[in-house]
Amino acid sequence: MTSTTDTSGSGLGRLGWALADSWTITRRELAHWAREPVQIVVGLAFPVMMLLMFGYLIGGGRGVTGAYIDFLVPGMFALTMAFGLEATLLAVTQDLNKGVIDRFRSMPMADGAVLVGRSVADMLQSVLGLAVMIGAGYAIGWRAHGGFGAFLAAVALLLLLRFAMLWIGIHLAMVAGRPELVQAVQILVWPVAFLSNAFAAPGTMPGWLGSVVEWNPLSSTATAVRELVGPPGTAQAAGSSWASQHAELLAVGWPLALLAVFFPLAVRRFRRLSR
Repeated sequence: MTSTTDTSGSGLGRLGWALADSWTITRRELAHWAREPVQIVVGLAFPVMMLLMFGYLIGGGRGVTGAYIDFLVPGMFALTMAFGLEATLLAVTQDLNKGVIDRFRSMPMADGAVLVGRSVADMLQSVLGLAVMIGAGYAIGWRAHGGFGAFLAAVALLLLLRFAMLWIGIHLAMVAGRPELVQAVQILVWPVAFLSNAFAAPGTMPGWLGSVVEWNPLSSTATAVRELVGPPGTAQAAGSSWASQHAELLAVGWPLALLAVFFPLAVRRFRRLSR
């Protein structure tokens, strides 16, 4: 305890203290995985089932030229980044109502370490989920084009979107406050997820709806991933608007804008909990 107190006066010491506290919370969240394996397995299996369902049962590839699987799989990668926020919402509200966060706040812990630790644990689960989805895509015949560098860039864009979505979820969880209100907040995820170009080209939709879809952050990421790892021409079906033609720019801009809004809102809300 003495060494922590001695180093906390400097900026580097405070940063090290915050990182150590955040890692402590991350390990706490990871320990929950071992106690709730069914929930983890279901969370990983659900996007795979969606991929198989739309790829083989429902999907028709309206407005898509070429192999539908080259259009669908990147769209499902982006859609997966919105899935699982319900678990984050529920975990945060449960900690709030059980007094867990209050106990953490009573300790000599850096402000925001609880939230950062929660987000790191969720990002680790998201990396695992994305790896499972990539494996499922390869299993049904999808292949990445464009080289290893383009593939890593696509993964980075997907995880950036997920990180932004997580902080939206953390903020909404603290606003909801109670687990019973999480279900109402969950409903907001589905319109955003399905009003995207994950399954069909916006050009096949009514004009106003196609415009909404093209400007959806998930659509921007899906189109950017198609441009990076899809065969030539796959991304063209995503639309011809400015948003579609500059998808890679928006795939970076949208998450950063969302983080700029919801990260400080979440931190501010967290600091007010004990007031």
